Amino acid sequence: MLVSQILKSKPEGNVITIAPEASVAEAVALLSAKKIGAVIVSSDGRHAVGILSERDIVRELGKRGPGVLSDSVSSLMTAKVVGCERGDQTHAVLQKMTDGRFRHMPVLDGGAMVGLISIGDVVKARLEELAAEKDALEGMIKGF
Repeated sequence: MLVSQILKSKPEGNVITIAPEASVAEAVALLSAKKIGAVIVSSDGRHAVGILSERDIVRELGKRGPGVLSDSVSSLMTAKVVGCERGDQTHAVLQKMTDGRFRHMPVLDGGAMVGLISIGDVVKARLEELAAEKDALEGMIKGF
């Protein structure tokens, strides 16, 4: 299955972004309001300069306490964003996410974001793909 097929099941153009100069407190409010686990950091809403996850925030809260909430998003974000493209296979994306130990990945087209997928999206797609393969094999064995 391709990443493009995952994107079809998601609302189009719905990549939530936050400006690098926004405060961590603003990011926390956004994550809570939208019920999401990560937000793309972008100055223009199309090009990712970083990603900020719940884990990033909790890790710093644990180290430094609530003062971190007044820091800028850019000071906590992961600047090296790993992305994928619409034509990538889900098994390769799942491997990339597992190896990198991250749960969110922007989908890029010519360097611009066209979507955001989570590990849950990819696992669901792989399970659907495996179920379809199983059904096809059973059909061949049973002669359907």
